[in-house]
Amino acid sequence: MLDKRRIRTLSALSDKIGIRFSDLILFHQALIHTSYANEYKGVDIVDNERLEFLGDAVLDLVISDYLYRYFPRLPEGELTKARATIVCEQTLAQHAVKLGIGEHLLLGKGELSSGGRERVSILADAFEAVIGAIYLDAGFNCVFEFILKHFQRDLLMVERGEYNNDYKTILQERVQKNTDGKVQYEVVSERGPDHDKLFEVAVSVNGRRLGIGAGKTKKESEQNAAKQALGELHTLHTS
Repeated sequence: MLDKRRIRTLSALSDKIGIRFSDLILFHQALIHTSYANEYKGVDIVDNERLEFLGDAVLDLVISDYLYRYFPRLPEGELTKARATIVCEQTLAQHAVKLGIGEHLLLGKGELSSGGRERVSILADAFEAVIGAIYLDAGFNCVFEFILKHFQRDLLMVERGEYNNDYKTILQERVQKNTDGKVQYEVVSERGPDHDKLFEVAVSVNGRRLGIGAGKTKKESEQNAAKQALGELHTLHTS
């Protein structure tokens, strides 16, 4: 059973993500990492791995359905490449951060002390687990709308043909095409031991920060930051 404090927390988070859960325990389970469940083996605690498995499949189906219907000229290979770009681990983690999912994860003491709330893989898995919980609780139509709402910017990048994963080159070309702007990357943080470092890189255009990306290497972090910046540039140009 959930205590009153956890119920209030989950209710506030469900309001933030725009989903009213009829079964809060299902939502609660989506936010339980294996490290937490392992610390309470004598208690009936179920982690989010099964929900993550389901959410991964639902996410793939929704994105595949959308790409198939709205991009009839893309061959199978390009559809696969576009889908892989959209549902990559970094993108899922960024959506989790925007929704504040990391703040409400239940983690084991070791995982918590080593920065688990900010770990890309944990955030991505939790986001997929939430998708699985939404699907079970509210049905396919609801989770379909939820996914398309949160991946709108990523799907627009497919529409513009920006899904070849070399976001740094695309960003550079986009900036130079429109202005004589300068693109700069800066490492803003490094966390974790040497064998498992997490880099966070910010990208700025003409001194204005437009994106932040994380990854296990500086190169990966720069690509993820450039991807976020491309979405921000599109928003600025259409607003």
